[in-house]
Amino acid sequence: MKLYYSPGACSLSPHIVAKEAELPLELIKVDLQGKHTATGEDFRKINPNGYVPVLILDNGNKLIEGPAIVQYLADLAPDKKLVPQAGSFDRYKLQQWLNFISTEIHKGFSALFKPATPEAAKQQAIETLTARFETVSEHLLTQEFLLGEHFSVADAYLFVTLRWSPYLKFDLSRWPRLIRYVDKISERPAVQKAMQEEGLI
Repeated sequence: MKLYYSPGACSLSPHIVAKEAELPLELIKVDLQGKHTATGEDFRKINPNGYVPVLILDNGNKLIEGPAIVQYLADLAPDKKLVPQAGSFDRYKLQQWLNFISTEIHKGFSALFKPATPEAAKQQAIETLTARFETVSEHLLTQEFLLGEHFSVADAYLFVTLRWSPYLKFDLSRWPRLIRYVDKISERPAVQKAMQEEGLI
């Protein structure tokens, strides 16, 4: 399998999941500004949307959205328990969290990544993110991970988005619980390996 990624981007979450699941991946780095890969390919021919991650299977099938990719990878290694069983109510809770992170947190950061975003729009994004982080922090008050006692693909995704905060000067200090959560996940061996491979540590 091939994973098209950009260091530290949301593609880090499937990279982490693959490491947790002990699945081999061929990593292909993408220049998101120039829209080309380290191997010289026109990335727009791989994903016309122009963003990572992209997972290409050995049979040529392709997935281009992170929440779908992490579930696919985790389902290849059910013994690792990175996703609840398909069809179970907990699986729908997982999908609920993946949707929340994707639409409310990941997209919420988008305005802060773009230099041309008007200050009023940035402030609105910060206010929305603040409310969403309150929700997550409250949820983690009584449990270690998003789904309870076990690390899941949703934790990999949330971890990646929370890591963007320092780079975007978004202060997480009001949520010490979230800072502890990031620190704890960053210590996982699979997370360390993925981050090392992307040159992040």
